[in-house]
Amino acid sequence: METIEKNVTRGGQFLVKETKAQDIFTPEDFTEEQLMMRDSVKEFTDKELWAHKDKFEHKDYAYTEASMRKAGEMGFLSVAVPEAYGGMGLGFVDTALVCDYISGATGSFSTAFGAHTGIGTMPITLYGTEEQKLKYVPKLASGEWFGAYCLTEPGAGSDANSGKTKAVLSEDGKYYSITGAKMWISNAGFCSVFIVFARIENDKNITGFIVENDPSNGITLGEEEHKLGIRASSTRQVFFNETKVPVENMLSERGNGFKIAMNALNVGRIKLAAACLDAQRRITTEATKYANERIQFNTSISNFGAIRSKLAQMATSCYAGESGVYRAAHDIQERIAAREAAGESHQDAELKGVEEYAIECSILKVAVSEDVQHCSDEGIQIFGGMGFSEETPMESAWRDARISRIYEGTNEINRMLAVGMLVKKAMKGHVDLLGPAMKVQEELMGIPDFETPDYSVLFSEEKELIGKLKKSFLMVAGAAVQKYGPDLDSHQQLLMAAADMLIEIYLAESTVLRTEKMVATKGEAACEAQIAMAKLYLYNAVDTIAQKGREGIASFSEGDEQRMMLMGLRRFTKYQNLPNVVALRETIAAKVIADNAYTF
Repeated sequence: METIEKNVTRGGQFLVKETKAQDIFTPEDFTEEQLMMRDSVKEFTDKELWAHKDKFEHKDYAYTEASMRKAGEMGFLSVAVPEAYGGMGLGFVDTALVCDYISGATGSFSTAFGAHTGIGTMPITLYGTEEQKLKYVPKLASGEWFGAYCLTEPGAGSDANSGKTKAVLSEDGKYYSITGAKMWISNAGFCSVFIVFARIENDKNITGFIVENDPSNGITLGEEEHKLGIRASSTRQVFFNETKVPVENMLSERGNGFKIAMNALNVGRIKLAAACLDAQRRITTEATKYANERIQFNTSISNFGAIRSKLAQMATSCYAGESGVYRAAHDIQERIAAREAAGESHQDAELKGVEEYAIECSILKVAVSEDVQHCSDEGIQIFGGMGFSEETPMESAWRDARISRIYEGTNEINRMLAVGMLVKKAMKGHVDLLGPAMKVQEELMGIPDFETPDYSVLFSEEKELIGKLKKSFLMVAGAAVQKYGPDLDSHQQLLMAAADMLIEIYLAESTVLRTEKMVATKGEAACEAQIAMAKLYLYNAVDTIAQKGREGIASFSEGDEQRMMLMGLRRFTKYQNLPNVVALRETIAAKVIADNAYTF
């Protein structure tokens, strides 16, 4: 494994290692094949989904199922499935790409797609025996069968391992009898196979099973749930009453269910972040078109600064989300490739590759799901009264966006996970946090450098500032770990504040590095709006980090220690040259409005 450690950055290391622009992957680096794949997915989405948005809003579950079958015929359900089981066997970036562009038209379809390809198929691909994979995966990859995932129960939501569903071994040892209720099961109404989690005897951890959907085998479904959004996504309760499951349908080994569930969710998280991107592009485009057409006070409302500010911010959030998602997706892909090259099976390499970047997966899930909600909210606002009407696509976009902050682990759980996993990695020695944190403390004791640096090179001040933002996180998190040690987990509000700092650092850095890489090939003049977006995102990130850092410091320190840390925070969040924020927004808005769309 030596070679892997040398060549590929580990998850969470972005905090303590300088990343160079040429070392990250960006959407501008898509290959010809990836661009062709993107265009065919966009064509499918426009023709089959966007053009029939009303069907999804009127709960046409049959149309969702028919669209999924078409997606299967096009091969879109098989991108991540190895060729040996009827899939395309493409890399992780391709998986993110298809998930991104197929998910922007309606949350109903993207939920069906995500539940099937992610948590419905992937656990068998990654944990199944050879027999299980050959039996089930080709049918799932082609769309002949659909998958669903039964983890949540009425009493077990975020605490997934507390489920009460039981699996009892028969006297002859040939099958398990599963009894229990599962809720919020996406695709329940038309799936052929369930991944079901149940507890055997009094095991500490749950166990996974592959269960075929046969109503004559003690399986009944509740009515379709009436939901705020994702209205044509089939969501039902599933009841198992002594459902017989052959022992060979156990997934992985006994008691491994919780691990399967958590790892499936890691992949689900970065895919969910990708799935929120194209929705933002479409919302921004629709809002821009409307703003250009809508005349008030004898002029297009796109000429008003208040509207231009919104469009600039919407575009910037989307651009930042793209930057982070494709950076992490490629890091995961590289990690998988390195593990395979070192002789690991595809299954192990993919599991460990994604697990390595679990921190980034949680960061992105939180950031992009919140950005798409804000984007759709501003979309409604730009449309004004029309935005509130079902005649325009804004209100459904807003309703559909709401679920993304809840599933694949709520954003609160993911915030705590991101920081918790980082601390665990530090304890294991995978990411050296304590060394850099001690250096920051020493720096605070020393005399600051009052020389004015030369910032004539593009992004030199921004990159130095990102380095200082990392110091502010290390200062707060390092002091918190020293103070609370293993009890840090119980200080949730502090963890949440630290997580917000971490999220902004990763996204601000990804955005600046993506733009720096682009400028190196296209030149500054061609990237004026992108440069403005990178600077605007960072400006907002600095504000958030200053506020959350202050909140964290106030919560666990006092006296001289507190004064010292607050002084450090001010130093680490201070610009030498404050950017002209209004001018940055103007530059971005001018480009979006002239293009009449999000075109980055």
